[in-house]
Amino acid sequence: MNRTLYTLLLHLALPLIALRLAWRAWKAPAYARRLGERFAIGLPPLEPDGIWVHAVSVGESIAAAPMIRALRERYPRLPITVTCMTPTGSERIRALFGDSVGHCYLPYDLPWASARFLRRLRPRLAVIMETELWPNHIHQCARRGVPLVLANARLSERSARGYGRFARLTAPMLAELNLIAAQTEVEAERFRRLGARPGCVQVTGSIKYDLRIDPALTARAAALREAWGATARPVWIAASTHAGEDEVVLDAHRRLRAQLPDALLILVPRHPERFAGVHELCRRAGFATVRRSQDEAVGADTAVLLGDTMGELLFLYALADVAFVGGSLVPNGGHNLLEPAALGKPVLAGPHLFNFLEIAEHLRGAGALGTVADADALADALARSWRDPAQARRMAEAGLGVLRANQGALQRLLDGLGRLIEG
Repeated sequence: MNRTLYTLLLHLALPLIALRLAWRAWKAPAYARRLGERFAIGLPPLEPDGIWVHAVSVGESIAAAPMIRALRERYPRLPITVTCMTPTGSERIRALFGDSVGHCYLPYDLPWASARFLRRLRPRLAVIMETELWPNHIHQCARRGVPLVLANARLSERSARGYGRFARLTAPMLAELNLIAAQTEVEAERFRRLGARPGCVQVTGSIKYDLRIDPALTARAAALREAWGATARPVWIAASTHAGEDEVVLDAHRRLRAQLPDALLILVPRHPERFAGVHELCRRAGFATVRRSQDEAVGADTAVLLGDTMGELLFLYALADVAFVGGSLVPNGGHNLLEPAALGKPVLAGPHLFNFLEIAEHLRGAGALGTVADADALADALARSWRDPAQARRMAEAGLGVLRANQGALQRLLDGLGRLIEG
């Protein structure tokens, strides 16, 4: 399949895309807003001749944040516009940057929508985070001479096989990229084999290791735990959970409370459309549950705090003693393991970490990551963290050591971006 056929099929699929958008809007009403932006219609004011960064959703927005802040410091006269595809990503971008960057949804990958968007924005440089490969957006940038970078690029073996099945579409698309800043040499080689120009592929590492924690955040978390009267309580967090994981987490929490009756769980579903359903699940399971969004007080009888807010995940991690990272008990590929590690927390996850294989291997090899497959294993691992605090401290220190040993990717990425901006 070449790009012409891809574009034809995409147009033919528009009714299905509209139905899917309606279905998502039914589950999460925010998807019904700003529909025009998805076709480059009714775009907000955007400053041209700057840097365009695309971060598809929440995780990519968080990963991009240090890069965006560094670009603002290095090039204060260049406006930055950040696009995404999801309402949660949009909320996160606004929470991170406010009005200091331009923002809108990225239009669908239709040639005319992409052309309209780029005519409006006229970027000097385009940066796509991780693996958001859209053939028409990439081609429209190449036609206009806009240098395009795939930053913090990752490509699993499974994804590479998928792209490889459409070689006539994938190879020309990758050949139009000016820089692929890959996280690992293995991933760099996958990009080369799929058609990227070898001279444009560099291994910079993962900028997720360059996470910096504001000391004020940990101080604020300690103050809140003291206000709860929970300084000595066992507190754990299950973060970024997906459907099918919450039941396992609550089962593990029940087993943990059989050993530690005052244990408190902070449960943070990945997607906001699931907040209400997970709250009802907690109540049906018999746990006294309060909602963070309602600013309800955590009392001695509270068993679960539902983290149903946006933009607070790092703070909620800071409140806990031990962290379980979701998306890993179900075959979703996991989520960012480095955030709790950067806060000095022992980290647990399920076996499905194919989106973070190298990070997981680094942490596991250092003794900073525990793998659990079910409620029994999760409850046992949690209980051990409080029975053996010295081991928990060793896990936490090992995680911090992994971060320190792998930092520097952000600087290498910025050097590559600088050559394109200034060249």
